Amino acid sequence: MNRMFREYVISSDKSLLQIDAIASFLRRSYWAGERALGTIEKSIENSMCFGVYHEDKQIAFARIVTDYATMYYLADVYVDEQYRGQGIGKALVQEIIHCEELQGLTGLLGTKDAHELYEQFGFERDAARFMRRAAR
Repeated sequence: MNRMFREYVISSDKSLLQIDAIASFLRRSYWAGERALGTIEKSIENSMCFGVYHEDKQIAFARIVTDYATMYYLADVYVDEQYRGQGIGKALVQEIIHCEELQGLTGLLGTKDAHELYEQFGFERDAARFMRRAAR
């Protein structure tokens, strides 16, 4: 799937993903700063992924973990700092929630600071039921 949003391309084609760009951003994030490159590569390999591209540069990313039957978990969503404030994140989430493979599935995610973005797309805060077990 490739869609245009202004001068940007939103794509689910994994062959376009720029692993170095993704890993560089994730290393600066609060949620994945300590992930090893091999772990990032494996997570991408085993997930549905979307990238946003400006010319030949990857500027945004999102990863979806799913069983394709009951639920999906939206993870590792980012927009490069230089491209924020242009609606790219909204366009990316819009493409994901309307993706044919995810229709009829319950969507889950975790965020520390982007609740208002996701609420625009029907996600509701549910901290009482969100639980986590750290990797050991």
